Amino acid sequence: MIHCGKKRICAVVTCILIFATALICSWKDPQLPNNLTRKIFPKVTTASPAGRLCRGKPAQDVITPLTDNRTFIISPYFDNRESKVTRVIGIVHHEDVKQLFCWFCCQPDGKIYVSKATIDVHSDRFGFPYGAADIVCLEPESCDPTHVSIHQSPLGNIDQLPSFEIKNRKAEPFPVDFTVCISAMFGHYNNVLQFIQSMEMYKILGVQKVVIYKNNCSHLMEKVLRFYMEEGTVEIIPWPIDSHLKVSSKWHFSMDEKDIGYYGQITALNDCIYRNMQRSKFVVLNDADEIILPLKHPDWKTMMSSLQEQNPGTAVFLFENHIFPESVSTPMFNISSWNTVPGVNILNHVHREPDRKEVFNLRKMIVDPRKVVQTSVHSVLQAYGNSVNVPMDVALIYHCRMPLQGNLPRESLIRDTTLWRYNSSLITNVNKVLYQTVL
Repeated sequence: MIHCGKKRICAVVTCILIFATALICSWKDPQLPNNLTRKIFPKVTTASPAGRLCRGKPAQDVITPLTDNRTFIISPYFDNRESKVTRVIGIVHHEDVKQLFCWFCCQPDGKIYVSKATIDVHSDRFGFPYGAADIVCLEPESCDPTHVSIHQSPLGNIDQLPSFEIKNRKAEPFPVDFTVCISAMFGHYNNVLQFIQSMEMYKILGVQKVVIYKNNCSHLMEKVLRFYMEEGTVEIIPWPIDSHLKVSSKWHFSMDEKDIGYYGQITALNDCIYRNMQRSKFVVLNDADEIILPLKHPDWKTMMSSLQEQNPGTAVFLFENHIFPESVSTPMFNISSWNTVPGVNILNHVHREPDRKEVFNLRKMIVDPRKVVQTSVHSVLQAYGNSVNVPMDVALIYHCRMPLQGNLPRESLIRDTTLWRYNSSLITNVNKVLYQTVL
């Protein structure tokens, strides 16, 4: 506290304090573009007790709401591809959230630096009021912060803010070649047989990791997921988005006027890319009822090696989706023990719908995650590199689901038995899983 014996002295001291505060708060990093102003406020903490240098309340959940209930933080990731920034994957209301600040904690002294964020709401919001967003903050030059808190103001008490560990700080050798991202599992999902068949097909094709953003599923499906988690194949990311927002199972706001579309699928996909950016050579974005089937190669590794050789520098490889209607069956592999398992037997569905001239076939992707900035479901929104449409004679997406052209007679469908090339290994592997989980 400053005590002034005379009014004149007090006025001079007050003027000096006001000037110093204004000078500090208006500082701009001369190296930054005009649209990315960083204000660093010297809220330097005093020495903290051992083990508490980075203060704040550690975030416990995958989805963390801020106090405004308009901003939801998923996870922050270090991103130095253009400049030294922390990129926070989140969900925001596209109109109500105007400004956010990153509170960085620096080791070893626990100093706090505050940086104003740019809020980039992804363009593929499909009319819903809430959408995926990148909350991007320039990091202080003087340190590599380990944790960050997000706040609506540059002022406040960090002890009251949730603290998030900044991931991807260290580049490491890729432990796996292919990671499949599945988002989101919801609606008490119980298509057990087809899920197991997809998982075993992924493994046959070269996948080592499958990341699932799980909202809910049946008890039987939980048992299967536990098996794959213990095996080391599946990583479950809890995804209780319906605890925070009114979610739609539709893709467009006009079809279901809720807060966010398709259980926040786009946010989950973006988080999955960054989560695996330093862990996987490739990331595959598809649903559990979709399998990218190579036609010229035995597996994904040889297919991607060939595609990369033909398309150097490409970031995104897009594969055309083809519907194999589950309503049309060819019971070549009618295995009696499978009949008690809920779900579709994909081996019995080898007729695909023909292309329609007036309809564009949607695509799913295999991406180099280190070259992706933002993704949507069927295309990448921003990337450091080109996107290539993979020809159908190289690979296609086998998508076994309810028909889109339900009025077509069987003879109008195209018989395609590519999947049967894997039938022996697939049947053996599926049986092993079923006898350890369901049967």
